Amino acid sequence: MLQESVFRTMDLPPSDRFDAWVQRMGSTHAPMRLSTDHTADYRGHQRVIVLGEVTVWPATFDPLKFHRTAKLVRQSDPETYHLSLLLKGEGAAVWGRRQATYRINDFHTNSSSRSWEVATGSDPVTIVGVELPRALVPVPGHRVDRVLGGLISGREGTGALLAQILRQLISDTRPYRPSDAPRLGTVVADLVTAAFAHAVDDDRSLPPETRSRTLVLHVKSYVRRHLGDPDLTPDRIAAAHHISRSYLYRLFRDEGLGIAAYIRDQRLEHARRDLSDPDLRTEPIHAVAVRWGFPRAAEFTRAFRTAYGVPPSELRERALVSRERARIADGRAGSVDAVPTGCGPSANDTPPASAASW
Repeated sequence: MLQESVFRTMDLPPSDRFDAWVQRMGSTHAPMRLSTDHTADYRGHQRVIVLGEVTVWPATFDPLKFHRTAKLVRQSDPETYHLSLLLKGEGAAVWGRRQATYRINDFHTNSSSRSWEVATGSDPVTIVGVELPRALVPVPGHRVDRVLGGLISGREGTGALLAQILRQLISDTRPYRPSDAPRLGTVVADLVTAAFAHAVDDDRSLPPETRSRTLVLHVKSYVRRHLGDPDLTPDRIAAAHHISRSYLYRLFRDEGLGIAAYIRDQRLEHARRDLSDPDLRTEPIHAVAVRWGFPRAAEFTRAFRTAYGVPPSELRERALVSRERARIADGRAGSVDAVPTGCGPSANDTPPASAASW
């Protein structure tokens, strides 16, 4: 599991909550002046995920105004870039005479080395913040300054790829080992760099390794979106990305992969997930195979057995038996640990606020 910390204002006395949130925001990005109409009982929830030199922090919080003043910049500047992917709510930013209103799935951008103001809307917002040292972004600083305070779309191009990776990362950090953190940080930094370079129309400033790694991520995303197409071939993938087939092979060889093997492995893994899903247990196996790009049943069964050591039907049966045993075990544990009649909360008691919300 990745290194992660969690902060909730609701764990503190109401009178301490807003001051604690101000301190938390200052340590996450840089010292700022914050103001809100909710100081009496401020609600905020933040996770901080450390990826080497890059930090990702999903957060939900009450309406807030941020102001990074010129004086605070002079007093303390960690020299970082910041991006916020807006997932819920709305807001606006002011950079001198420049203004921007951001919407869901937009990235707002700023720098700890500049003064700025940001105000969220009247409802709580949910964002995914990204902090990374300016030194990790090889696009010239004076060029990046031209787009800071503006928006980068998270719905198309490199921005969409960055948003997809951030969403996947924050959804569950358990599959990753601590040793994965620096590599994931490099992926995020490369995509931020490519997004900035695209915004200033300066792809030439990207180091060759950054361009290559970013292109591989785009290719992988394209493959995952077209897994169900049995005609997904290296030639088609290369054409879609305006590169030669030999260059495509070289990109994946440098990653220690083969493009054909990557397609096959992704198809098999998606098929395995569907066959392990009890909600899909009545769907014919051949239908699952066709959905993930295996139109010929014999070919699918052979590839599946080679990858997982058992035929698809047996893996489905094992998954269903395992799920049923877990359900029965949970039922037994619940009956043993059940609260005796008359000792539980009354119908008039108010349940606590959902931890998923705050």
